[in-house]
Amino acid sequence: MTSDQRPEEARTEHTPAGRAPCRVVVCRDCCCGTVKVPGVDHAQQIAHLTEKVPVRVSDCLDVCEHANVIVVQPSAAARATGARPVWLGLVNDQDATEDIARWVRAGGPGVAPCPDILDLYVFTPPRRVRRERGN
Repeated sequence: MTSDQRPEEARTEHTPAGRAPCRVVVCRDCCCGTVKVPGVDHAQQIAHLTEKVPVRVSDCLDVCEHANVIVVQPSAAARATGARPVWLGLVNDQDATEDIARWVRAGGPGVAPCPDILDLYVFTPPRRVRRERGN
């Protein structure tokens, strides 16, 4: 990573159109990933995910009441069949992070069923946020 690159740019994987894998977007900025969410090793959470699945770190996703937020994006093939991103909030423990990584490795939205335990974290962002994010 060069000194003028943002951390998320160094992690972004480039794959041919139509072959983009399922990946996670981790919110880090305003509330997510800060001391406003105490008791979480935020750096370790990203490192753990990055070891296992494609990760992109995002600036504030504007759903701070759900910090820490992770969005699981379907692969290009799954999206073509109608799969949509899944928004997960309050992801503040290592077990949830591992459940997300396992689901993404299995194929994620539209390919593998969402583990029942992750239903506790799923939320629908406001329409304004979905529109801004293209969801």
